[in-house]
Amino acid sequence: MARVLVADDDAAIVGLVKAVLEPEGFEVTGAASGREAIDALDREAFDLVILDVMMPGIDGFETCRQIRQRSNVPIIFLSAKDEEADKVVGFTLGGDDYVTKPFKPRELVARVKARLRRSNDARSDGLLSAARGIEIDSRAHTATLHDVDLKLTPKEFDILTLLVRAGGRPVSTEELFEDVWKEPYRASDANTIMVHIRRLRMKLAAVDSSQTFIETVFGVGYKIETEATGTDEHSV
Repeated sequence: MARVLVADDDAAIVGLVKAVLEPEGFEVTGAASGREAIDALDREAFDLVILDVMMPGIDGFETCRQIRQRSNVPIIFLSAKDEEADKVVGFTLGGDDYVTKPFKPRELVARVKARLRRSNDARSDGLLSAARGIEIDSRAHTATLHDVDLKLTPKEFDILTLLVRAGGRPVSTEELFEDVWKEPYRASDANTIMVHIRRLRMKLAAVDSSQTFIETVFGVGYKIETEATGTDEHSV
């Protein structure tokens, strides 16, 4: 079941989108503002985001810009603003599609499905496996440990994927940041990586606390050994 986040300060619109998408098998979560949407994405993983443009506080364009600093999740603008200039701004900031209000329910469903299909097609790595029960399906954007689903944020998922791909090779903090955040690394960004690693360790330990999964390689970065090493987990 694909998870969709809808950000609109009009509760009626959020309710309408839910009424349209949920019968199609989507799990829909509402957010009343851009800030709520960003906070939700920091806590949970979503497969697609629908954004209104005219929201109080952080508008849809700024929300899109901030989401793009965190995630490559598909974004569809759903807005009453139908000027060509607004659409250009939306696409320039990283939006994937733009639907104007009032919208036709069937059209919205078709746009959502098409965007998710393209996103899934873009993930060509398939199933990645690591020793000790970690499995990542990059097509479905899911991660499991001992067949138990891991509820990861997009950044946590990307970090875990990169560490799994490394096959036991230490991955530097700089490489992690630049690969996941798509921005040049600065020394102050090490703390951002540490916070995400700590959260990942907690989620892995909640399933299996008997072994260390993500190890700190001092002066380098982090790694996931292909076999259990029996070392104590390092704090970050």
